[in-house]
Amino acid sequence: MSENEGKVIKDIGVMDGPVLVFGGPYSNLEATRALFEAAAEHHIPRDRIICTGDVVAYGAAPQETVELIATSGIHVIQGNCEVSLGASLEDCGCGFEEGSACDQLAARWYAYANANIGKDSRQWMTKLPAQITFEIAGRRLAVVHGAPSLVNEFVFAATPGDVKSREIDLTGCDGVICGHTGIPFTQIVEGRLWHNAGVIGMPANDGTMRTWYSLLWPQEDGLRIEHWALSYQAQLAAAAMRAHGLPTEYSDTIMSGLWDNCEILPASDVEMRGKPLSPKPTHWPVVASH
Repeated sequence: MSENEGKVIKDIGVMDGPVLVFGGPYSNLEATRALFEAAAEHHIPRDRIICTGDVVAYGAAPQETVELIATSGIHVIQGNCEVSLGASLEDCGCGFEEGSACDQLAARWYAYANANIGKDSRQWMTKLPAQITFEIAGRRLAVVHGAPSLVNEFVFAATPGDVKSREIDLTGCDGVICGHTGIPFTQIVEGRLWHNAGVIGMPANDGTMRTWYSLLWPQEDGLRIEHWALSYQAQLAAAAMRAHGLPTEYSDTIMSGLWDNCEILPASDVEMRGKPLSPKPTHWPVVASH
């Protein structure tokens, strides 16, 4: 069986204007509302907005966040949380090591989310594609959650380039856009793109309450990729989490901008903990599409 056999892949055509990409709303209703306000300020229509999945996770408003996104008219990828909640599985399938701090904390928020998601929302999750493809600035891109080969694969900036190249090969595209890890970055790997837009529901471990999304701008000479910080009413999100008895480690993270632990991170990202991110735009020269 090929890597993509059995997966739902949705092609959304050619994008002739800027595209906004974001990941991990994480049941954070305040951040999700702020994201749509930012999209309106950028004049990005809903059909040029893509979410890389994990609509539901750590926050206090799983059902409300699903309803907002499901009725918004944007494109959404099925993350591991949608896979698990859609099938009413016993855990989130995040890929954390069994028995780790992340695994134990995830069990608590997942139980809350699983108890507060309606039948219609679960059905919506099951119908989401595992991959979206589109063309922009003469390039064909594949959007996934973790990696083309595995929905909960952690791919960081420090992940070797040959690993990223093999994953891009699986898609037959010129590059991959993903989420899952929670930390934004953009790399050109042997002339091809690997882009993580970051997440909006939790900060990026950089000591600020900001979260992240990205804009892809088609230009005559290529594609301009920009990382944008999102400010939102973090205090309200954290207070709601505490009111519903969710793990304080996550509400504390929303306020401090620092993760409770760095178990999943490579050493280079651990070293960056607490250092405010300031990613620069990336220019990817145009070539003929496949």
